[in-house]
Amino acid sequence: MSGHRIDRISEDIKRELSAIFRTLKDPRISSMITVLRVDVTNDLSYASIHVSTIEGEEKTKESVKGLKSAQGYIRRELGSALKLRHVPELRFVADNSIAYSAEINKILKGLHISHDEETSEEEQPDGEE
Repeated sequence: MSGHRIDRISEDIKRELSAIFRTLKDPRISSMITVLRVDVTNDLSYASIHVSTIEGEEKTKESVKGLKSAQGYIRRELGSALKLRHVPELRFVADNSIAYSAEINKILKGLHISHDEETSEEEQPDGEE
């Protein structure tokens, strides 16, 4: 199959999964779950779905357990939404990149604030406070 078709199917799966996740009622699945990436094999037999939550790695792992238990429902809904002849077997992977990015952003903001404080101290003339 051409790479363009696989890319299009991956994006379609990603879009539909985001909609399906909102309908799930399992308490283990975070309401803040995000589909980061979908990797589909060339023969469309497997799809690795990388998901993350902003609540941290532990909540992401718990959400993956909930998604694995709802895999049959998710696959059925995905098949009816995309009209695929063969719906790939779904494999959910916990990815902590959102929490990691939030942590890096927090560190960078801390550096920016400390840099602003140093700059304002340098602007004050000596003897004046």
